[in-house]
Amino acid sequence: MRSCSSRARPLAIVAAIIAAWLCCAIFTQPVLAQSEGDAPSDDAIAAAVAKVKADPNLSQERKTRTLRWVRDDTPKPQQRSSLGRWIRDFFVWLGQLSRALVWVVGGLLAIGLAVFVLRMVKEIGSGGTNKALVVPTHVRDLDIRPESLPADVGAAALDLWQHGEHRAALALLYRGLLSRLAHVHEVPIRDSSTEGDCLALASRHLPPERRDYVARLIGVWQRATYGGRDPETDEVRGLCAGFDAALAGASSPGARAS
Repeated sequence: MRSCSSRARPLAIVAAIIAAWLCCAIFTQPVLAQSEGDAPSDDAIAAAVAKVKADPNLSQERKTRTLRWVRDDTPKPQQRSSLGRWIRDFFVWLGQLSRALVWVVGGLLAIGLAVFVLRMVKEIGSGGTNKALVVPTHVRDLDIRPESLPADVGAAALDLWQHGEHRAALALLYRGLLSRLAHVHEVPIRDSSTEGDCLALASRHLPPERRDYVARLIGVWQRATYGGRDPETDEVRGLCAGFDAALAGASSPGARAS
């Protein structure tokens, strides 16, 4: 029994080896035949590569979406273009008009200044003798019209003084003084001129001897009117007696100041 089992063992091993070889031959031959007979062609390989490149998941280029400002190059309607051009032309015209007005106004101002300077030079050269003098009829409620005064102011004032009407006598002398200054000597006295104004104007238009008389008479009038101090009778007599001589008309020598 032992010898039979020892002989059967080598036979079993040989049978197993033969069976394994047959299995390998059977299964490996179709695979080799298939791999040799089904090798891909160049066109198939190129098509496969193109398909791979077309796959968006395997492509090297990708498309993305982003926001950006879009320039509107659409031509504007003709009406808006015409309106804008009209507004622009209007402002251009307005600027040109402003410059022209500046030149015109400047020229008018220059002409006016030249005329004013010429008139001033003419008046200064002529001493103001050609200037029209508007003589007032009243100076601070005092009537200075020649027709409202007596022919001999000095004699009439002295008569009033001797009859005790001192205020009326002095008022008549002062009214006569203002009337002679305005109407005879053309001193530019106004209806609002004060005693000081009249004295200053007379000083510029009368010679010294006449200015002294005017100053004495105005001083007596102011002291009596505002200070309540009547002058002495001799002083009033002197003013009445010298009225015509001091305030005589143009026929007397030195009646007008140069």
